[in-house]
Amino acid sequence: MTRITSVSAILAASTALVNPANAETELTMYYPIAVGGALTEVVDGIVARFEAQNPDIKVNAIYAGNYDDTRIKSLSALESGEPAQLAVMFSIDAYDLIEQDLIVPFESVIETDAEKAWLDGFYPALMANGRIEGQTWGVPFQRSTIVAYYNKDMFRAAGLDPEKAPTTWDEMVEVGKALTTDGTHGLMIPSTGYPYWMFQALAIQNGKELMASDGLTTYFDDPAVVDTLEFWKSLSVEHGIMPEGTVEWGTLRQAFLEAKTAMMWHSTGNLTAVKNNASFDFGVAMLPGNKRLGSPTGGGNFYLFKDSTEEEKKAALELIKFMTAPEQAAEWSIKTGYMGVSPAAYETDALKSYTAEFPPALVARDQLEHAVAEFSTFETARVRDGLNAAIQSALTGAKTPEAALAEAQAAAERQLRAYK
Repeated sequence: MTRITSVSAILAASTALVNPANAETELTMYYPIAVGGALTEVVDGIVARFEAQNPDIKVNAIYAGNYDDTRIKSLSALESGEPAQLAVMFSIDAYDLIEQDLIVPFESVIETDAEKAWLDGFYPALMANGRIEGQTWGVPFQRSTIVAYYNKDMFRAAGLDPEKAPTTWDEMVEVGKALTTDGTHGLMIPSTGYPYWMFQALAIQNGKELMASDGLTTYFDDPAVVDTLEFWKSLSVEHGIMPEGTVEWGTLRQAFLEAKTAMMWHSTGNLTAVKNNASFDFGVAMLPGNKRLGSPTGGGNFYLFKDSTEEEKKAALELIKFMTAPEQAAEWSIKTGYMGVSPAAYETDALKSYTAEFPPALVARDQLEHAVAEFSTFETARVRDGLNAAIQSALTGAKTPEAALAEAQAAAERQLRAYK
C-alpha cells in the first residue's frame, strides 16, 4: 500500500511539473472590424467559449480597424517586440507575409490525420489565396464574395419583377434606368475603400483576370481591362444610373437603407446588418455577367506568426480550429452575413434552418462556383494602391481609363521587377 501511494505521489508530482495547475498559454490575436454589425461581440462570444473549454489558454483579441489597419498594427507590434501569435488579415496579404518571413505554413504545425482533414475541409475557392507553392499559409474565416443587393419595393414601383435581379450588364443598365429617379440612383458600386475589388469583379465578368497566379504579373493595360473601366465610367456619364465621381464604401450601406440607391454591390459581410435594418423588402443576387459570371472572393484569413513558441503555435492552432469548426462557422455566418467557410458549416442544423428561412444567406456561397482568387501579388499593398488610384482618376475624369491603367501597369512592373 505504501509503495503504491509513493508511486502515485511520484507520478502526480511529475505530472504537475509538466502541467502545473496554473499553467497558461497567452495568445494575442489581431482582428479586423471593417464592415457588418457588432462583430466584436460575436468574436468575443466565440473566444469566451473557447477559453471555457480550454482553461489553460487565454486569448487577448485586439480589434484593429479595417484590414489595412490590422496589417499595419500587428506588424508594428511584431517589429517592436510585442508578442502576437495570430491574426486575421487580408487573404491577399499572403505573398507579402511570406516574403517578410513573418508567418509559417499550417503544414508545419498540424500533426494528426484529423488536423489534415480539417485543413482540407474548406471550400477550395476560399483556399486559393492562402495556398501558395503547395503549402497553406492562410486559413479562411471572415470570408465573402461581392453580391448585388436590391430594393424589391422599388422594383415593384417601377413595374419590374421583384424576384428577378439583372443577370447581364445590359439588363443592369436597362433596369438601372427604370429605377433612377430625381432622388434615387438605379445603382451604386463603391469606388473608395476597396475599388480594386469591385473592378476585379467587373474585369472577370468581362472575361479578363487582373493578374496571373504567380504573384508577379498584372494585366492592367489589357484592352479588355481598359474596356471594363470604360464601362464602369459609362454607368454614370453615359447611362446616368450611378452618381458621377466616386461612391463611398463606408456610407453605401446606409445610402441603400435610406433608398438613395435601388441596387448596390457590396460585401456579403453586410447581409445581416441590411437584414436587421432595412425598412423595405430587399433581395440579394449574384453579380451580373457580361462574357461570364464572376466575383473575386474577399475577406480575411487566419495567419500564424513565426515569432512564437511551439507551445503558442499549437495553442493558436487550437483556437483557429475552434473558430472555423462547423458550429462556430455557422453562428458566424448567421450573425454577420459572411459565409460559412466549409460545406460542413451548411450541414449544421442552425445554418440549414436559417438558410431555409432566409435564402439570401446562400447567395455568396453559391457564387463560389463562379469565383476566383482575390487580386494579390508581391508588394500587394503598393500595387493595389496604384490600381486604386487609376480607377478613381478615371471615374472622376482626371485621366482617361486607358492612360490611368497604362500608368498603373508601368508602376506595377517596376514594383514587381525585383521579384522576377
